[in-house]
Amino acid sequence: MLENLTEKLGSALRNLRGTGKLTEANMAEALKEVRQALLSADVHFKVAREFVNRVQASCEGEAVLKSVTPGQQVVKIIHDELARLLGEGSTELEDKKPLRIMMVGLHGSGKTTSSGKLARYLSKKRNYRPALVACDVYRPAAIDQLETLAKAEDCTFYADRDEKEVVKIGKRGLQVAKEAEANLVIFDTAGRLQVDTDLIEEIKKLKAVVQPDEILLVADAALGQEAVNVAKHFHEAVQCTGIILTKLDGDARGGAALSMKTITEVPIKFMGTGEQADDFEVFHPDRVASRILGMGDVVSLVEKAQDQIDEKEAERMAEKMRKAEFDLEDFLKQMQQVKKMGSLGSIMGMMPGMSGVEVGDAEEKKMARTEAIIQSMTLQERRTPRLMKGSRLRRVAQGSGVQVRDVNALLKQFGQMQKMMKMMHGGKGRKMMQAMQSQMGDGAGMPPDTKMP
Repeated sequence: MLENLTEKLGSALRNLRGTGKLTEANMAEALKEVRQALLSADVHFKVAREFVNRVQASCEGEAVLKSVTPGQQVVKIIHDELARLLGEGSTELEDKKPLRIMMVGLHGSGKTTSSGKLARYLSKKRNYRPALVACDVYRPAAIDQLETLAKAEDCTFYADRDEKEVVKIGKRGLQVAKEAEANLVIFDTAGRLQVDTDLIEEIKKLKAVVQPDEILLVADAALGQEAVNVAKHFHEAVQCTGIILTKLDGDARGGAALSMKTITEVPIKFMGTGEQADDFEVFHPDRVASRILGMGDVVSLVEKAQDQIDEKEAERMAEKMRKAEFDLEDFLKQMQQVKKMGSLGSIMGMMPGMSGVEVGDAEEKKMARTEAIIQSMTLQERRTPRLMKGSRLRRVAQGSGVQVRDVNALLKQFGQMQKMMKMMHGGKGRKMMQAMQSQMGDGAGMPPDTKMP
């Protein structure tokens, strides 16, 4: 979703970034394009107008007009205003135990999935012991889905498939959570295709009984401007404390994210970025603003890497690479760790200057095919690729559903990579690194006393 908005704003700001001199004319033209980019991305017209007015007021200062790089200064102002638009200050949940959270939203917005993801996130990051309570009495499939998610995350689960009174389910769910010593209770409520009186009355009654510390509205980013109206209705009814924006991995235009905070004055606290259990992030306004402007999000990328990649394992792999002992088994492990961080597209989007690089299905399929080929080999073959000949090649090709030439191509590429490692490990590599170090000087690159292994 963010890529769509990034492309539109990037086009509007491309000429401005290199502007040597800022004038009223080129600034007005650039801001007009920014406003059009926001409107075409489904940003609410009032939000777009106020945003451009604030940027224009900030740009009229002498410090900007007389700066060395006025174009870059304007881009920074737009970044800061985007962060402000998305929500200033902390987006964290209340820091207390026990914690009660009620999930509300329309049918199909992703409430049940987000309930499971939130339970997983809080148990891993903040050491909560979660309990999930199924309060959707209209859709048996929702109860089954929540139960499956609870089992996957080893959470306490409560549902009563025969009871139709949501208030009674909520009361009993609290008791079951207390008996299980859970200190986080998440109530997954029912949704409708549209906001109606019955839905609002039901969640009002449940709120009165369970007295939640947080009421999180789960909103589908693909709804566009309608998502803003939905958020407004729910907030007026039950005073939401936060928003979870879902389906950010889709092709929505992105305007909902920029409009919700301003129209409802409710902060976006989390965002769902994919279908996997770990595709769930805290919403950091400044980081998202950087992503939208194509500046990447290195902090979030590092956090993902720290969560998914074992430090000792990474050190062991690095040592094997330094000694040119890296084999296909190690390569497979590295691929699997990278996959845990998310799709290639999402990873590229967090790298500065790489948000415009398209990573399509072809690249994802190629990575999956490589993984299938290596997994079809025996452990001995992975560790000693030179054994891959004749019948072994045919067996691996058949097992991974590819042609023999595909297996050979992978082995050839890996062989070239091993040769490079050996070159870097040997005398040529040392001379190469010493030459690079000499060119860069002692202040950049490796310190003067660095020794090659």
